[in-house]
Amino acid sequence: MTRFDLSIILEWLPALLQGLGVTVLFTIGGLTLGLVIGLVFAVCSLSRNALLGWLARIYIDAVRGTPLLLQLFILYYGLPAVGLKLSAPTAGILGLGINAGAYLAEIFRAGIEAVPRPHVQAARSLGMSARQTFWRIELPQAVALVLPPMANEMISLVKSTSLISTIAIDELLRSGQIAVSVTFAPLEIYLVVAILYLIVNLLLAALVRWLEHRSGSARRSELKRTLQEVGV
Repeated sequence: MTRFDLSIILEWLPALLQGLGVTVLFTIGGLTLGLVIGLVFAVCSLSRNALLGWLARIYIDAVRGTPLLLQLFILYYGLPAVGLKLSAPTAGILGLGINAGAYLAEIFRAGIEAVPRPHVQAARSLGMSARQTFWRIELPQAVALVLPPMANEMISLVKSTSLISTIAIDELLRSGQIAVSVTFAPLEIYLVVAILYLIVNLLLAALVRWLEHRSGSARRSELKRTLQEVGV
């Protein structure tokens, strides 16, 4: 019976940590792009402009209705057929961002719609423009509501980065696969890979909880002051 070999873990840990660094970078890049896309399409989906709402719905349904792996393949392997060749990192971040954006758009939309309508109506009745109402009344309240589901999406995004290994990016899982192909020690290597993913996600969840606690009082104070200004 083959014993558990700790020396293999120690030998390959630096390479796995390097792969973890790539995973974190792609998570940050995909999340940043996804937040921008998600907010834009959330606003479009709530717009009175029927065309914007229709386009937002098509994007959200199309992205959520197809696998991320297929989306990465289209970006990296499919687009060159029409003359648009993306590098693997560009395709990876773009694919992660587009995918996350569709889910974040729904999260943002639900958060904005959950803002009490009397607050919005009071702001508009006192002369605030739709843009001012959105940025000063709706968005601050929506942020408080969407932080928990956003945390779930961020954790999901960390795990989804494993799929970019299919377009030749040496992130954490691919680094683990390379290590296994050399050492023939799948238990040791994949166990470390799993632990590293778990650590990142636990730290991310703790960070979100801290942000909720840290910003809660300040956000409530700012919102209360703004609501008092508009007479709510």
